[in-house]
Amino acid sequence: MKSIYEKIVEAGQENIAFCTIVNTKGSTPRKVGAKMIVYENGKIFGTIGGGELEKDVIKNALNVIKECTPKMYKHDLLHQHNMCCGGTVEIFIEPIMKKKGLYIFGAGHTGQALASFASNLGFMVVLIDSRKEYIDNCILPDVSKLNLPYQQALQALPFDENTMICIMTHSHPIDRDILLYCLKKPYIYLGMIGSRRKVELTKKMFLENLGIFPEALERVDMPMGIDIGAEGPEEIALSIMAKLISVKNNIQSNQEEKNRESKLLY
Repeated sequence: MKSIYEKIVEAGQENIAFCTIVNTKGSTPRKVGAKMIVYENGKIFGTIGGGELEKDVIKNALNVIKECTPKMYKHDLLHQHNMCCGGTVEIFIEPIMKKKGLYIFGAGHTGQALASFASNLGFMVVLIDSRKEYIDNCILPDVSKLNLPYQQALQALPFDENTMICIMTHSHPIDRDILLYCLKKPYIYLGMIGSRRKVELTKKMFLENLGIFPEALERVDMPMGIDIGAEGPEEIALSIMAKLISVKNNIQSNQEEKNRESKLLY
């Protein structure tokens, strides 16, 4: 039978919650160290005691996955779950989230710097460029490289709700073509590098000539990254990386929720 740690590795690109009993008092069905995996579909591997306790822990674990935040839960077995053993159990639940896929279109200096940062921080990075010499110049071992015309690459790449996309090719028209394509795909982050003039011109073209709705463009991060007064490829890549991390950790959505709540108070 496979160990629970082997099952975590097998989960690969699934979001799961890892539940561990860290403290017990009195009579309990399982003791400290008992572990269980809860999958996003509610299935489990292992057990922390069964019965009403386990049903409640599964619900807690699914919330932890949803919020992507570890949490400790204390259970009084008699009063909360009507379990006659009557002790208390503390269970630590931590999310193990699948890696975010990051597509970087453009293998220039900034693209390679961003790919280096992102791969070191646990992203699954694909670096795409139509120019063979630029792809060949990239020697990052943990970065997948794709040397194809951009339209072919777009057709070949899978997109889902965890996909992050950074557009920074050598050509403004190509950037816009990639952006137009990606707007119609699922993603968690979509950004395009460029000056404010480039961004305003792009918005004008998309709204007036291509019939793109303003709401679609509002989701796009352009100019891409956090404004830190960056200069040079590494600093620009760092500003973009900071934004990607904030999106990955739900900082932006949490802040927007706080802003909405504060408006309701006035």
